[in-house]
Amino acid sequence: MNDSLTQRLIGFIESIGIAVRIGPVAEDSFMPGLTVRDGGIVYDPDRLTHPGDLLHEAGHIAVTDPAIRPTLEQVSGDPAEEMAAIAWSYAALRAIDIDPAIVFHDDGYRGGGSSIAENFGNGQYFGVPMLEWFGMAANAQVAASTGAARFPQMRRWLR
Repeated sequence: MNDSLTQRLIGFIESIGIAVRIGPVAEDSFMPGLTVRDGGIVYDPDRLTHPGDLLHEAGHIAVTDPAIRPTLEQVSGDPAEEMAAIAWSYAALRAIDIDPAIVFHDDGYRGGGSSIAENFGNGQYFGVPMLEWFGMAANAQVAASTGAARFPQMRRWLR
C-alpha cells in the first residue's frame, strides 16, 4: 500500500470534516480493511487493499443526511446515493489531483471502475443531479445561469 497516497487521501477527507482513524475492521466488511463507524471511517492499514476506497466511503458519508451522519454505521444501499457518492468521489479526486484509477479500480464497481473513470473523464457524469439536489454541486446549465462553479467543482463537500 502507498502510505503517502493514503495519508494524502486521509488529509483531504479530514479537512472536509469526516473523521478517519485506524482500528479493527471485521473480516467480512464490505470493503477490505474499511468500515464506517460513528459517521467516520475506520480502516486497518494492513488490510486496506485499495486506498482509493477511503475516498469512495467518504463520498457515502458526505452525501448522507446530516441528521444521521454522526451515528452512521453503514452506508446506504440506495442506488441514487451510490451514484452521488461516485460523482462525489470523482470531484474529490479531481480536487486533490489523483489518478481516477486509484478510486475507480476494477476490483470494485462490479468490474466497471475503468469504464466509470473513462466516462467521467469525458464529461459523461451520473450522480450529479443528486449532488445538485443536496446543494453540493451544479451542472453545466445551472453553473452557466448562476455563475456557480460547475461540477466536478463542488459548492460544498458535505450535504
